[in-house]
Amino acid sequence: MGRAQRGADRRRTGWKRAAKLAGLGVLVVTLTTGCSVEEAIRFGWPAGVTPQAEAMRQLWTWSCIAALIVGVITWGAMFWSVAFHRKRKGDDDTPPRQTQYNLPVELVFTIVPTIIVAVLFGFTVNVQNYVDKHDPDPDVRVAVTAFQWNWRFDYIGTRTPTGGPVETLGTSSTIPVLVLPTDRSVEFTLKSEDVVHSFWVPEFLFKRDVFPMPDKNDTDKTFVIDKIDREGAFVGRCAELCGAYHSAMNFEVRAIQPALYDRYIQLRSQVNPQTGSPYTAGEALAALDCGEWCAPEAITTYPFATDRTQRSASLRTSG
Repeated sequence: MGRAQRGADRRRTGWKRAAKLAGLGVLVVTLTTGCSVEEAIRFGWPAGVTPQAEAMRQLWTWSCIAALIVGVITWGAMFWSVAFHRKRKGDDDTPPRQTQYNLPVELVFTIVPTIIVAVLFGFTVNVQNYVDKHDPDPDVRVAVTAFQWNWRFDYIGTRTPTGGPVETLGTSSTIPVLVLPTDRSVEFTLKSEDVVHSFWVPEFLFKRDVFPMPDKNDTDKTFVIDKIDREGAFVGRCAELCGAYHSAMNFEVRAIQPALYDRYIQLRSQVNPQTGSPYTAGEALAALDCGEWCAPEAITTYPFATDRTQRSASLRTSG
């Protein structure tokens, strides 16, 4: 058997051994992590509850897969070179043949990355436009007003017995609960009364800064979600350092069935016969009597114990 044949046999044996080790590694990782296939292909991306969140997840998944394919090819070429072009016992010190230019390889290494970047850019722009889109006729409109250090939510197009829109106002002792329907589009219009805040619901996988005087500052103050996929309670936060009690500036999104939401808005538009005043958010939720998702108070977060005697929440209800 000649030297060339022995070298070929060694290469085949090496490739078989490497393939076995790689397969064993994949099997061990799969069995020991306890992850489902769905969790694995998210590559650490959180689970969202809106179509926009799912679109971003898909972009992330395919970007990771593309990166892994490029990585495997690159690592394979590197390890192949290390394994089969190393100096062996019996070789002299004569350097191997040197290749300064290889036009086909250089063209591939220029064109292929350009195509990859262009494709990723195209998909990214498409998802970004979908997430930032404006809907001229959403099912529900909510005006979000941020202030140090809480939130007010006004349901546009509704009216209470006192004449103003249905609103939910957070206080130092009460977490505001933003009740929304599932399976309906929702438009959020954002405004700040003082400094820059940020409206963030982690399950939406989306956040947007809330600026004072958004029209004068020429900022995009609205965004739309096509729907909330399921019922639930989802904590909301301010994601912008806005002052001393920034960490206490929480709210809760409560997603309920459309029929329950319609009943909720109807109750908020009426006077509670037991109190003689318009229904509060907690009273209306309690009257729905639909279990956990109709709890009258927030269930995902709670008011923080803070000393606000020097400066209390700066927004007051109107009327």
